[in-house]
Amino acid sequence: QVQLVESGGGLVQPGGSLRLSCAASGRTFNSYRMGWFRQAPGKEREFVAALSWSAGRTYYADSVKGRFTISRDNAKNTVYLEKNSLKPEDTAVYYCAADGSPGSRLSSMSAEYDYWGQGTQVTVSS
Repeated sequence: QVQLVESGGGLVQPGGSLRLSCAASGRTFNSYRMGWFRQAPGKEREFVAALSWSAGRTYYADSVKGRFTISRDNAKNTVYLEKNSLKPEDTAVYYCAADGSPGSRLSSMSAEYDYWGQGTQVTVSS
């Protein structure tokens, strides 16, 4: 129903910036919510940010608030994650996800999301 493909990952020095993209295809309803998650080596997958596709509301994890920005381009069916002031702790595989359940409530729980991309590696190191 929905396919997600992340891109934009790579090597970044501490303090640098990076923009991740999530290209969506298939049927996407106005009620869908989009999310970014990440998983570092030896750690569980954690929530990063979420966005209501139609309303544009956003929600961020405390660890990235003020540094990361989630946004979308409706014409391109793409969700972005702008990442600034990167830290080594931000090193992880970043996943894009879509929540197609009814309603517009944003969620930080991975189980609430129905579709997932393959992930893109982000490494923050000098």
